[in-house]
Amino acid sequence: MEKNVIQPLIAASISFLIATRAYRRKSLDLSGAICGFLVMSIHLALGYRYGAMLLVFFFTSSKLTKVGEEKKRRVDADFKEGGQRNWIQVLSNAGIAMVLVVIIWKLTRGQDKCLDSKDSTLVTSLLGGIIGHYCCCNGDTWSSELGVLSDAQPRLITTFKPVRKGTNGGVTLAGLLAAAAAGSVIGLTFAVFGFFTTKCTYDVAVKQLLVIPLSALAGLCGSLIDSLLGATLQFSGFCTVRNKVVGKPGPTVKRISGISILDNNAVNLVSILLTTLLTSIACVYIF
Repeated sequence: MEKNVIQPLIAASISFLIATRAYRRKSLDLSGAICGFLVMSIHLALGYRYGAMLLVFFFTSSKLTKVGEEKKRRVDADFKEGGQRNWIQVLSNAGIAMVLVVIIWKLTRGQDKCLDSKDSTLVTSLLGGIIGHYCCCNGDTWSSELGVLSDAQPRLITTFKPVRKGTNGGVTLAGLLAAAAAGSVIGLTFAVFGFFTTKCTYDVAVKQLLVIPLSALAGLCGSLIDSLLGATLQFSGFCTVRNKVVGKPGPTVKRISGISILDNNAVNLVSILLTTLLTSIACVYIF
């Protein structure tokens, strides 16, 4: 009973401090800070391992957003100082995982579980979904934030033709490697925290290390799916007035690729859904 009271209080306190700091540093706007506080509180209150994955994604992504801001300002037509993510972006990047965390918590009665299909196929698939979710989010962010800083010419993922920096669906080798690295960081976080929060047999515990290379693949896969959707279902054009790549058609905009079906938030959501599903299935077969 004491744990049931203390952990939510710790979760709320940590979440409040982080959300307030993020708002002051312009990583989140007011709506994003409020939503982020709620999302973080739920993750941390229901399992420190879930909260750790969310925070690794949030801190690394926020840090990388601020790297090379001047260069990004010249390329990105929608550039915002610090990133300033709103509540829609927060839910796009954490909403699905939050639902999965609540479901697992209800199924396991608050006990942390290892990835082990022999123990529970359902719980293993749900845990895999959470891992895939944050691998995709982290992979896409690292790929975007570091890829745009690369000196290499981006190539459209559907045609491999050179495109301007900032074009949806444009990829670089640096960006793809960053996506894989971002995924592996999420996997490492899951594995390390799992050693302290779960009670599994030695063989099962050691097998958890396989989640690291799997997460690297999930991060890369999520980035590729995001790029493919961006190149086909998200509009990119070059504005001759602003001299930048923009995401909406207009009289001064020359089309580069894609059509206006999905915006950036929708593309992120679809790629997260697909990566979540694929990683969930992979975890059931591997573990």
